[in-house]
Amino acid sequence: MNDIDVFEADLNGQDLRIAIVQARFNEEHCRALSEACISELLTLGVAHNDIQLVTVPGALEIPFALAQLAKTEEFDALIALGAVIRGETYHFELVSNESASGITRISLDAEIPIANGILTCDTDEQAAARTQEKGRDCARAAVEMANLALALTPDIDIQSE
Repeated sequence: MNDIDVFEADLNGQDLRIAIVQARFNEEHCRALSEACISELLTLGVAHNDIQLVTVPGALEIPFALAQLAKTEEFDALIALGAVIRGETYHFELVSNESASGITRISLDAEIPIANGILTCDTDEQAAARTQEKGRDCARAAVEMANLALALTPDIDIQSE
């Protein structure tokens, strides 16, 4: 097994550009998520001016904003942050499932890593207990996956005529 080439996790955020899309619905939780995420990105070496934060009304709007950011080809990774709290209707399942599906589709179609940090919780207390760690986790996942994508992208050899 020692002869297997292993790509180790690379959490060096230097020279990476990261965009965050944060929902405003359940704003207290969402703001806590983005603050923890941005703090961790800075700790990992992502420059302050290489982080862009975009806010949208809610979790269902996050995939559209991610798609628009992906089209710019200016970012190495994207991060989705939001909080969906269970209510008394089916709306919770709809928002949770559709936002997650949209995020995955955009990541695969645009070939860009997207860290999904949309909390899906039964209560405000559960969301509050998870915001700090989830925000930091998303920052680490975005940096690691951006570095993985860069490492696995074949060099294009353009020959001049």
